[in-house]
Amino acid sequence: MQSWHRWVLVCLLLMVPNTWGARQDTLYIRSTKMDTVLGTIVVVPQSATTYPSRKFPVVYLLHGWSGNFTNWPTKADLGRYADQFEFILVCPEGGYAGWYMDSPINPKLQYESFIIDNVVPYIDRHYPTQSDRNHRAVCGLSMGGHGALYLFIRHPGVFGAAGSMSGVLELDQSTARYSIARILGDYQRFSQRWREHSVLYQLSRLPQTNSAVLIDCGVDDRFITSNRKVHQKLLEMNYPHTYIERPGGHTWDYWIHALPYHLLFFQQYFERQQ
Repeated sequence: MQSWHRWVLVCLLLMVPNTWGARQDTLYIRSTKMDTVLGTIVVVPQSATTYPSRKFPVVYLLHGWSGNFTNWPTKADLGRYADQFEFILVCPEGGYAGWYMDSPINPKLQYESFIIDNVVPYIDRHYPTQSDRNHRAVCGLSMGGHGALYLFIRHPGVFGAAGSMSGVLELDQSTARYSIARILGDYQRFSQRWREHSVLYQLSRLPQTNSAVLIDCGVDDRFITSNRKVHQKLLEMNYPHTYIERPGGHTWDYWIHALPYHLLFFQQYFERQQ
């Protein structure tokens, strides 16, 4: 058996106990397009052990720029939330600056395909998930906030709900930073490509039925302007969504406090699907 097969089957499985009883698994899953293995952390509620025949909704939590798949489990008590909401929580690798997109110029930056083609099917095969869009949500912070809405827009058959915290929703707001040019090419030469990959300019493609969107940003956040633009555009489109502004900036303190609101939002969406 080739070495990467062993990684995919479960290279490393850690079962981390906590006071809430949830189980935390660390997996390494192969990216077929990037031809490498990448980390993913899965948090499973205790009730999955108590009721082994039960199936659970899944929430994918995306990290931000310069982060990795361990950020959310390190910063927030995901075991508590998995047990409280009875969700399976999945934290996939998005690259230091992968932006959850497939680069048209760099074959080593194909994180959209990694999430959609590799991670989601793997989780559905190996965990007790409710494996349909109506019980699957995606949420993220900063780069991951853009990624959550971007994947939601582009893959309406995969995710039924999405949440963005402090999302970088207009990529050309940061043309000289955050390594976006490594994915899309130089902004001056490929500005149209940048627009085609920005959430702000893709809102007309939002799924029109049975979906839920939450956009959340601090009033002191440096990306508040693009979040307000998206909110205004959705109002003009008469597209149902929830928009929140609260005191705070582009910080982990803000995102940790925002997370339970997003999970409650998803819980209410999932309950409507019953």
